[in-house]
Amino acid sequence: MMNEIYEDNDIIYIETLFSEEQSDQLFLKLKESIDWNQDEITIFGKKVKIPRLSSWYGDSNAHYSYSSLQLTPNKWTRELEEIKNTVEQNSGASYNSVLLNYYRSGDDSMGWHSDNEKELGENPTIASVSFGGTRRFLIRERKDHTKKREIPLKNGSLLVMKSGFQSKYQHSVPKTKKNVGERINLTFREIKV
Repeated sequence: MMNEIYEDNDIIYIETLFSEEQSDQLFLKLKESIDWNQDEITIFGKKVKIPRLSSWYGDSNAHYSYSSLQLTPNKWTRELEEIKNTVEQNSGASYNSVLLNYYRSGDDSMGWHSDNEKELGENPTIASVSFGGTRRFLIRERKDHTKKREIPLKNGSLLVMKSGFQSKYQHSVPKTKKNVGERINLTFREIKV
């Protein structure tokens, strides 16, 4: 099995951090065991449901807020701790929390954003693990939206957004009409407490 590894100043991409079999088993376990929610956020004064399911896990003091949501962490599960340990060994960083997003179909998405909330400190390193269907991960420069690139995040892959990435770039997971299947994404973070 060929494992593509790509690294530059901004990212590390490991195509196969977890085997296909491990990835499929972890996807099913997470789908069944995680406390999934569909939160609402306010956009231009109107409440809308986030177009995906999500959940927040971590150390007891790893509170997080984004898009006017205040998140209190659920306790780590055994599977999440095992995934976190593997990610830490391969990313060169440590994490005390994880945001899980469950994309049920191509209709679920994530709009353009940077993970630059104050709880993450300056220039955080964020590690993203994907299980399930491959989805397009788009990156664009914050100062010039015409400068874009795309990485297909595959089942069992790891993408590390290095320190400095969030200040230079925005990223998104766009909607698609293609039959991409279900996907669970975990973004590991270090909340500064």
